[in-house]
Amino acid sequence: MSTVVLRDLTRRFGNVTAVDRLNLEIESGELVAFLGPSGCGKTTTLRMITGLLLPTSGDILFDNKSIITIPTEKRGAVMVFQKHLLFPTMSVGQNVGFGLKMQGVAKQEIERRVDEMLELVKLPGFAKRRAHELSGGQQQRVALARALVVRPKVLLLDEPLANLDANLRLEMRELIRSIQRELGITTVFVTHDQEEAVMLADRIALMFDGVLQQYDVPHSFYQRPKSTRVAHFFRNDNLLKGTRRGNYIETPLGRLSVDPLHVAQGEGDVLVTVRPEDVQLKPNLADSNCIEAKVLLQVYMGTHTQIQLDVAGHTWLVHGPADLQVQVGETIPIQLPQARIWLLPSA
Repeated sequence: MSTVVLRDLTRRFGNVTAVDRLNLEIESGELVAFLGPSGCGKTTTLRMITGLLLPTSGDILFDNKSIITIPTEKRGAVMVFQKHLLFPTMSVGQNVGFGLKMQGVAKQEIERRVDEMLELVKLPGFAKRRAHELSGGQQQRVALARALVVRPKVLLLDEPLANLDANLRLEMRELIRSIQRELGITTVFVTHDQEEAVMLADRIALMFDGVLQQYDVPHSFYQRPKSTRVAHFFRNDNLLKGTRRGNYIETPLGRLSVDPLHVAQGEGDVLVTVRPEDVQLKPNLADSNCIEAKVLLQVYMGTHTQIQLDVAGHTWLVHGPADLQVQVGETIPIQLPQARIWLLPSA
């Protein structure tokens, strides 16, 4: 399989910069998710990798060799689109084997590899069926098999699960991940769904407005976001202004202690953040890092209770046990565990 390197990759459409000096490296056999809201540049990046779009500037390398001047069909990268784009007049087997036929592969070998791929995507015996006889999930499996049967160096997936219902999306996520691990193929997956990215990816490239914001392993986006905007995208708006002095943070609600091994911000003004699931409700007041907060709202969520709190004028969300009972207007103690506090730039 191949490594993929993007160097200062830029794409402009007139006066609009869709992708701005993107730099990252994807290791051989790695699954990387390009994540971000609509219009952030993730699909444009994918299309440049596959050759459907030419960069305005910058370079793309497969195994340390530039592919910018290599035609799409010779790059060794294949793309599975959001819409399956199957040929309606062909059988499933003909759809899957189409790329091999264009390569001049012998008929017997095509049949063998098509059967092998249909087995891999859990559609054995479907070769003679027509596309219109398949469900949406089955059609996407056929599209995936068609991409994989040519044994590409790099697999590119452009929101292939967006048109599926919730249960099918979960099923396809698991299938894609299991196939990717079995084949060890370098894979780039585009999505706007954080849960999807976290479930599938070895690393996530988060983009806003064409600019790479953070490129990291999934858990870092939860525990170590690089900005308030990244934290917000991963559903954490719990912020508290403070000033760091050594191993302590002075806040409007008192002094908090921090573990220097778990924070990156230096001395001075900072924003304290703790994820909703990490805040401890109703601890012993003698415990460290306890502050008081006023209950604004309580919502039963089935697996947990979501509490909205007023923390020094900031609205925080906290997840408590499903059977938690608090009253709106009540002031309760909460604890911010030292190892779960993360500091962000005050700006």
